[in-house]
Amino acid sequence: MLRPRIIPCLLIQDGGLVKTVRFKDSKYVGDPINAVKIFNEKEADELIVLDIDATVTDREPNYKQIAILAAECRMPLCYGGGIRTVGQAQKIIASGVEKVAISSAALENPQLVTQIANEIGRQSVVVVLDHKKRLLSKQHDVWTHNGKVNTKRNVLDVAKEMEALGAGEIVINSIDNDGRMKGYDLELLLQLRKTVNTPVTILGGAGSLEDMRAVISSCGVVGVAAGSFFVFKGPYRAVLISYPDITQKEKFVFSALHSTH
Repeated sequence: MLRPRIIPCLLIQDGGLVKTVRFKDSKYVGDPINAVKIFNEKEADELIVLDIDATVTDREPNYKQIAILAAECRMPLCYGGGIRTVGQAQKIIASGVEKVAISSAALENPQLVTQIANEIGRQSVVVVLDHKKRLLSKQHDVWTHNGKVNTKRNVLDVAKEMEALGAGEIVINSIDNDGRMKGYDLELLLQLRKTVNTPVTILGGAGSLEDMRAVISSCGVVGVAAGSFFVFKGPYRAVLISYPDITQKEKFVFSALHSTH
């Protein structure tokens, strides 16, 4: 039975753990392996790890680091960054990773989604859609290459296409809200839930458990992912890895699912 998932998202740059604000100003926050160990102890539902420079620098996935992460990780792991071929996806899955995430490659070569799904299973294919609201418009455009290239395509249309091609999960990642910790784009998520039937995860904007509660209360069974919220503490953004304990999490999810919409 599907249930809401609360998912830390770790960004990797030059092998280290970083956090960004609106996809810029990356700040080094530590060793990703240490973060994984803490999330293991706190029994996180799932973990997303994204190498944010692999595609931009035209680099292959760091298979050595991926294998170390997979060996350490005791929860389902989704890895993305630099994946452009079926062979690369297979190699990552073979190292112990449960899901592979693709973004730019899915837009440039949509059939890659189908090809990877056919080889490793639809449930293991995640398409991440980085989006930004168009000025003076309600449309959210999909951007690629770490928020540097605007495809000028509506994120809802692209999500529907990716589902049809074989994506087992869609992650919508807000460039506008990234690192700002001021809440998720609930309106867009509600529209997406009406557009696709595959599992959906929202990323970008979490600043509190109440922000996550609002998502689950409004949208039901979705993935709620966050970066800054799980690695920073307080107004001065001191680095402190955190995650709700199991009792707090279960109580929180139950109350969110049974609250009045």
